[in-house]
Amino acid sequence: MNTSDWDVIVIGAGPAGSTSAALLAEKGHRVLVLDKEKFPRYHIGESMMPFCWFTLDRLGLVDQMDKIGFQQKHSVQFVTMEGKMSRPFYFFQHYDHPSATTWQVERQEFDQMIIDKAVSNGAEFYDQTKVVAPIHNDAGSVVGVVAERDGERHELHAKLVVDASGRECFYASKNKWRKRDPHLSKVAIWTYYEGAVRDPGLDAGSTTVAYIPEKGWFWYIPMRDNKVSVGLVAENGYLFREGRDPAEIMDREIKENVWIQEHLAPGKQVGEYWVTGDYSYRSDYCATDGVVLVGDAFAFLDPVFSSGVFLALKSGEIAADAIDEALVAGDTSAERFEAYGHKVCEAIERMRKIVCAFYHPDFSFAKLVKNNPDLRPTLTDLLIGDIFVENQNFDALFDAVREICELPDDLEYGFKVKAADAVPLAG
Repeated sequence: MNTSDWDVIVIGAGPAGSTSAALLAEKGHRVLVLDKEKFPRYHIGESMMPFCWFTLDRLGLVDQMDKIGFQQKHSVQFVTMEGKMSRPFYFFQHYDHPSATTWQVERQEFDQMIIDKAVSNGAEFYDQTKVVAPIHNDAGSVVGVVAERDGERHELHAKLVVDASGRECFYASKNKWRKRDPHLSKVAIWTYYEGAVRDPGLDAGSTTVAYIPEKGWFWYIPMRDNKVSVGLVAENGYLFREGRDPAEIMDREIKENVWIQEHLAPGKQVGEYWVTGDYSYRSDYCATDGVVLVGDAFAFLDPVFSSGVFLALKSGEIAADAIDEALVAGDTSAERFEAYGHKVCEAIERMRKIVCAFYHPDFSFAKLVKNNPDLRPTLTDLLIGDIFVENQNFDALFDAVREICELPDDLEYGFKVKAADAVPLAG
């Protein structure tokens, strides 16, 4: 293992970390990426928002996405428990751009594609390598990491560390920065089906959100090779009211939605069932001296609207630009990344408002659009990921939502940075 000093060490080779690594290596910086898993590896988070296209285009990977042949996605549609479908949100009806067609991806191939790009740009990558501790200097700044590989520990030094460790939240967990969202506390169960119904034409690859009682919902994501990703999201108390067996819970809830029941009837469940919870959170801080948090290591919102991969890609991209400027200036102090934290958190808060509204018992998109047809384009901006434009104004949309249901205040987490002299020497 190369133990020489690096410009940047990236913890985690998911979309956020690999995007940062690829862009920084392209700029000529010496980048090392470490991931504890053996790649390629399975990961949930398969449905992409249209505005993922712009980061992928910057990475030079849009053509590769089409060559791989991921399932194309043209819209999002919502279905009542009785099987009544809303008018689909076709992205191409909102704007004329190649990004109006997005994808449903198998993450093992998608994530491998991005880390391969980082390596081709000059980054070095070691999988099956676990970062166990940060290295601090006497002033408290992070100057590297301790990593374990093949039973040996290595001290690796860098001018800056990017924490892209995913939901492990390596640095935020060590420093107790991870804060749960008090308004979002869902549980997800998911599995896969083969041979389930695919809708015809443009809807063959559409993401469907199908409601169940208590504002729970199914995701129905058509993938390649006749496979469908099927997930169930609801409150803990609702899902586990009669037991904790995920297969039994899934079978029970399928009967609660006519559309889901009909679409899965000819299909066969394959593979295992997966369960996760406690996934809506944000770090108190976006950076400290020598460390920047990106992707799920910084924040995760909710699976509805498929914002996870998009926010990972975008935060990795924005962080890379800020890191490049910091390295050129010779200053990797926390203050260099305050603007990064503000930009990402402001976008998350825009998405968070519509997510919280979605779960409110009084809210429905049909009601919102019926009462405010002129706001459909603004709502679609949110659903496609057009949320990072400076001075973008969603006030009219959120005012209209507040006429239907209460919206929570913005979280204070994540906007701030933490100076090293105030950081406990964790690890």
